[in-house]
Amino acid sequence: MKYLVISCISVLVLLSSQAGSAQEVLQWSGADRSGVFQETGLLKSWPAEGPALLWESADIGNGYGSPVITRKNIFINGEIDTVSYLFALDLSGKFIWKSKIGKEWTLSYPGSRTTPTIVDDLIYVTAGWGQLACLETQTGKERWSVNMMSDFHGAVPRFGFSESVIVEGNTVFCSPGSADTNVVALDRFTGKINWISKGAGEMTSYCSPMIIRLPQRNILVTFSKSTMLGIDTKDGKLLWSYKQEGQDVDCQCNTPLFENGIIYCVAGNGNGAFKIKLSEDGTQITEVWKNGLCDNLMGGFIKKNNYIYTSGYEKRQYYVVETNAGTIVDSVRFDRGTTNMADGMLYLYNEKGQVGLFKPDGPKMEQISSFKVTKGTKAHYAHPVICGGVMYIRHGKALLAYKITK
Repeated sequence: MKYLVISCISVLVLLSSQAGSAQEVLQWSGADRSGVFQETGLLKSWPAEGPALLWESADIGNGYGSPVITRKNIFINGEIDTVSYLFALDLSGKFIWKSKIGKEWTLSYPGSRTTPTIVDDLIYVTAGWGQLACLETQTGKERWSVNMMSDFHGAVPRFGFSESVIVEGNTVFCSPGSADTNVVALDRFTGKINWISKGAGEMTSYCSPMIIRLPQRNILVTFSKSTMLGIDTKDGKLLWSYKQEGQDVDCQCNTPLFENGIIYCVAGNGNGAFKIKLSEDGTQITEVWKNGLCDNLMGGFIKKNNYIYTSGYEKRQYYVVETNAGTIVDSVRFDRGTTNMADGMLYLYNEKGQVGLFKPDGPKMEQISSFKVTKGTKAHYAHPVICGGVMYIRHGKALLAYKITK
């Protein structure tokens, strides 16, 4: 389930700030949060025992969140004795510093559940009980922090706050999830409120948002408890919403994808996989199709050409969904888990600890190689991160680095 995942990323994005200068942004699930890592020269098959393990860092605290990788450092958060810490490591896995964030989630599936977001020399990270902190990347010194519950009277979700926050220009967005404070935009340098959106007036879910950039406006797309929201990033106006069907549909976990005027998403708790057409000005949506059988809960999905590749949930297997009609055209037994992509290959990491290298061949998925992660603790939920020819896998208290270049 993705409320425990909230993982990965490590590719840099060049965005334009309001001043016109370039920002270096590193965040959840790849440069554009699509789960695709912009790497080349990677192995097209692995030895039977798997790729070489370069190193293991075995004391990063409990958690399911994935790391962020910069040119010099690795940042990851974990829980020790009920407290959430942000850890800074070098690229060989050696400890540099750790900073206290706040109270971490210790109920169901205890441990950290978010991926930090880095913009230039500042890093933003959330703890399971709602503390959002801004720290300096060099020293770990706190610049500011807010609490989703005490400052914005948010309601704690049943698996803890799990959103990996997103930044646009000088604004960081977060989702406290209360009747009148669904989504909040903060000045990323001071933590002061820019605007508050009522949204759907619901408790937050576990989605890490994405931003659609159009000529007319930019749109923050995220989920509250049972509703996908499209919010104008400039003023917090709710432009549209898309309701999930069913009861107790609070586990909206996967980040949506926007491509060529279309929003795609896979939800294990609600409508399943769905395709929505966005109007040219971004103010209206039209449902194209939905497929309730494709029910990935928290493992993400990859779209390549006219196909979506993702895990099932009720049926512990992977699916291929044709995107024109939304039909399932293939299924592969590899348990259930996460889905990422790099250098044209799919990287699957299932809940039994198996890592699979698959070739996405249109309506088919061809398994090339696999190995099992034997180090680490607890459940296999964190999304892998691929950066600089290395695949990073977080398994509980352990962060593992595998060499996957030729």
